[in-house]
Amino acid sequence: MSGKSLFKLKNYEIHSITTVCDGKMNANIASWVMQSAMKGKCFLIALDKQDFTIELVKQSRILNVNFLAEDQVLLINKLGRKSGRNIDKFKFLKYELDHRGCPYLSDSIGYIQGKVINSVDSLDHEIFICETLAQKFLNKDKSPLRLNYLREKGLIRG
Repeated sequence: MSGKSLFKLKNYEIHSITTVCDGKMNANIASWVMQSAMKGKCFLIALDKQDFTIELVKQSRILNVNFLAEDQVLLINKLGRKSGRNIDKFKFLKYELDHRGCPYLSDSIGYIQGKVINSVDSLDHEIFICETLAQKFLNKDKSPLRLNYLREKGLIRG
């Protein structure tokens, strides 16, 4: 393993953040998600400032954190390496809308509904502090997609 960063030792779960604003929906790939209050009442998400998802989240203040499964590994290329500004990412996704009209991925392990309550600058990312509104399991039997799985399959560097 490269000695450049101890953070390379972390085995982050891989998520898709879905959101909607004024009829525009988007989904991306995010690994920097963590619980930040007891019993999961709040969580943090780091979103890349260049991503279309961040624009929609800043406007709507709502999102869903979709917990991806290993059998969803192909979503890395479809959601993480293409911009929703140029394509409709939902054209090929299995999804439903929650009561807020925010999409969630119905093939995922489950999702957390979030409402943005604050944010802070983090250089090339922005960290969103979100209140957990609801959590829903969809496919409990699936194995979570993690960073080491992507490394083992040669889908990412480092």
